[in-house]
Amino acid sequence: MILAALASGLLASGPIDGAYPGGDEVLGAVQRHPVREGESLIEIARDYDVGFNAISAANPGLDPFVPGTGAQVEVPTAFLVPQAAACGRVVVNLSEMRLYYTFALGRGGPWGVVTVPVGIGEEGSATPTGTYRVVEKETRPPWHVPASIRSERPELPPVVPPGPDNPLGTRALRLSSRSLLIHGTNKPWGVGRRVSHGCIRLYPEDITRLYRLVPVGTAVAVVREPVKVGLDRDRVYVEVHADRDPEPDYRALAQDLLAGRGALGRVDLGKLEAAIRERSGMPVDITESPGQPEGAGRRGG
Repeated sequence: MILAALASGLLASGPIDGAYPGGDEVLGAVQRHPVREGESLIEIARDYDVGFNAISAANPGLDPFVPGTGAQVEVPTAFLVPQAAACGRVVVNLSEMRLYYTFALGRGGPWGVVTVPVGIGEEGSATPTGTYRVVEKETRPPWHVPASIRSERPELPPVVPPGPDNPLGTRALRLSSRSLLIHGTNKPWGVGRRVSHGCIRLYPEDITRLYRLVPVGTAVAVVREPVKVGLDRDRVYVEVHADRDPEPDYRALAQDLLAGRGALGRVDLGKLEAAIRERSGMPVDITESPGQPEGAGRRGG
């Protein structure tokens, strides 16, 4: 079951919505975009509500800043829901720099899903994994500049008031760690990158919507899931994201997840190995082909 925003193909109009679980676990569909004069992947990413890292990984052969007029950009607007997802929970997957919020559509039915890209902590100020709660919602939040940042930039005042110079943007969800926020930004080019001092940044239009949807008290899980798997009708999919610090064992993660879903015996391991090598960040069909000889493609271990 996919909501109207997906069925109509209007993926570029805002956060990507879907329903899960409902039989089909691939939300959305990959799109293609012809580059217009003067466009970079930064503008295209925001138009389709994906992060800079995601669109760059999906188009390794293109210069992200000068892709070239007329070039065909593959837009990664298809997703598998993280394993950590649960109804009524926000999940921030640091490996893909993307946030998922799931909520009940009705008693006993599938979940509604809203997913948006995020910017996360840079090297040395990594966004911490863990389980938190939303303890406060703020509109036009002032930025109380941490001492660590003021030591780097002594010209900053102790408090930056709301306005165009405030890096928190127009809205913020404060988490139970107090120093960790999900907030907007005055630098939208940083969404989909490791650029913050640990907080989680959203496009201005995305934080407005998330702020409206997420109530105080909502659980928030910040996780690293570089590999996700999903089932869609009779097909098996894997989604692999390049991660680091430390580099994960992609093959072991994928095989454990597939075995846990009872799907490992339906997988062409050659296709799985190719998906791991490419790490495109998009769902890849790794189903064993019909009529494939026993053991064909089943290498690795």
